[in-house]
Amino acid sequence: MDVDKKEERAPESSEEQVVNPWEVSAKDGGKIDYDKLIDQFGCQRLDDSLIDRVQRLTSRQPHVFLRRGVFFAHRDFNEVLDAYERGDKFYLYTGRGPSSEALHLGHLIPFMFTKYLQEAFKVPLVIQLTDDEKCMWKNLSVEESQRLARENAKDIIACGFDVTKTFIFSDFDYIGGAFYKNMVKVAKCVTLNKAMGIFGFSGEDHIGKLSFPPVQAVPSFPSSFPHLFPGKDKLRCLIPCAIDQDPYFRMTRDVAPRLGYSKPALIESSFFPALQGENGKMSASDPNSAIYVTDTAKDIKNKINRYAFSGGQDSIEKHREIGANLEVDIPVKYLSFFLEDDTELEHIKKEYGQGRMLTGEVKKRLTEVLTEMVERHRMARAAVTDEMVDAFMAVRPLPNMFE
Repeated sequence: MDVDKKEERAPESSEEQVVNPWEVSAKDGGKIDYDKLIDQFGCQRLDDSLIDRVQRLTSRQPHVFLRRGVFFAHRDFNEVLDAYERGDKFYLYTGRGPSSEALHLGHLIPFMFTKYLQEAFKVPLVIQLTDDEKCMWKNLSVEESQRLARENAKDIIACGFDVTKTFIFSDFDYIGGAFYKNMVKVAKCVTLNKAMGIFGFSGEDHIGKLSFPPVQAVPSFPSSFPHLFPGKDKLRCLIPCAIDQDPYFRMTRDVAPRLGYSKPALIESSFFPALQGENGKMSASDPNSAIYVTDTAKDIKNKINRYAFSGGQDSIEKHREIGANLEVDIPVKYLSFFLEDDTELEHIKKEYGQGRMLTGEVKKRLTEVLTEMVERHRMARAAVTDEMVDAFMAVRPLPNMFE
């Protein structure tokens, strides 16, 4: 059995922090220790040499999320680049669990990055909408989960994906045939003890939860999409995702060689912080914890001014003297995600960190950046029709997907 021992290093929960698909919590309400997480999960740090290589292979500047370490860890990304350099293609796979009507900015990050990868490498993409998962975990009805999947698909399409290279599917609509056969093959390879160790399931969880991991695993295998990849069973898959999804794909990478498939490669991001700070949690029950793509310009300005945690000092005199604490300042962190201009970002960090720029000025710049971004998304989403959703979700070949 070909088990990657590095991927079997530790269970998901430790005394210090818990990171899995359903729970993210740091020790004593502090910050997630990403170095410790890399060691715990057994993935690799995404270093400058890989980022430089992406630039060389794609002949374009790496995405801001690569340049600034938002996507910071990987599994076998170097092997995907090796294959690409030899002329071998790959495909992208990412997804969304549709549990809410509106997406917040954190939800957009994997899609913004995946769009860049699709354009830079000129490769096809499959996007899974796990309406079945949210039906089981969030106590939503089947019908409501399906409705939310289509609504979320409109936000995803609004990110600018190419319909000639992109297949979006909902689990309730698509599962069957070759996809289901692969699910059964994966399920036979994973014992109950193994699943409980990876995902933390307990005797109190209903059996639907136990049955779900193969559903998220098998889009990693090209044979799950016979209308897209007939006869291409060795095609590599690259998965951009947040690092809390890693347990699913450690399981997938364990069983893939036993089924005759390549292990999926991953490129993984850190978590997007809540407005209240990195030890805060973005929550649908607290609309002031995040900026939503449905927020008005007035909402955005109000949320940033009232709720965005500042590393500035409590008086102007003190702030001028010692400057802001950039490590905890949420406006600077948000600008690090969404301000494109590297030079301007470094200027703000330097001036603010040395006390020459005040919190209000930084929040004003962030308000401008996010208002423009959200308005651009709102207009793009308004242009997405039901017919466009149907086109992206139609089971069809994509003859020009590698052009």
